Amino acid sequence: MIDTTPSETADIMTRQERSALMGRVGAKDTKPELIVRRLLHREGYRYRLHARHLAGRPDIIFPGRRAVIFVHGCFWHRHLGCRRASNPKARASFWQAKFAANIARDAAVLECLTKAGWRTLVIWECETRQIDSLKARLFAFLGPSGGTRPR
Repeated sequence: MIDTTPSETADIMTRQERSALMGRVGAKDTKPELIVRRLLHREGYRYRLHARHLAGRPDIIFPGRRAVIFVHGCFWHRHLGCRRASNPKARASFWQAKFAANIARDAAVLECLTKAGWRTLVIWECETRQIDSLKARLFAFLGPSGGTRPR
């Protein structure tokens, strides 16, 4: 039986449909992450992915540089001032608690990695649309690639 009871405010989807939609949101290999990875690889940087032994399983890891990069979605990680960080109207209290927990976990992960001697960089989903400024941020954070750049 499908639950069609209204939540706190009206939603165009049932709870099961919304749950299925949100369940398809991936944690790795997202479009913004792939944009960053392709840019880095094209410029000669080599890296590891999603290391389980590090707090927060960073998206991109540079072990020799003791550097990690997180590619955060603006909606899930609450990029302040970004239009993509909208608040769902249905079940608002649930979402506020979830987002608060995400923000707290992100801060704890960054602190843990910093204390362990890792340099961290957070790239926001919306920043992956401006390739020139993204390149500048990445290169400033990582320094020279050490590899040869393709011509």
